[in-house]
Amino acid sequence: MTAEDLSFPVQLRLRNAADYKKVFDNPFRSTDRYFTILAIANEGQYPRLGLAIAKKNIKKAVARNRIKRTVRESFRLKQHDLGNIDFVVLARRDAADADVSALRVSLEKHWQKITERLDSR
Repeated sequence: MTAEDLSFPVQLRLRNAADYKKVFDNPFRSTDRYFTILAIANEGQYPRLGLAIAKKNIKKAVARNRIKRTVRESFRLKQHDLGNIDFVVLARRDAADADVSALRVSLEKHWQKITERLDSR
């Protein structure tokens, strides 16, 4: 794979309220102590990612930004295995105190669970 194959271009992002609303309306959910990930199949040819890291749950901006960077990086590396699915990642309170390796392991399990579930439909 080239660096271009592992980029995170604009078309891999949920960018407007309508895209987020589709995911929030009737999603498949995957939850653990760090994240809740909502997902639906999309009509596109690639996965898309949206982040909803609430200030209510993660008080400090430094922690919110670390979580967002970790999620984007995990998604960027796994994008070719995810199929055509729209994801919205919500962080839970425990994610603020978790180290990056724990967050990565959690995300790997979520990506696996969701793709298995939505690909079987």
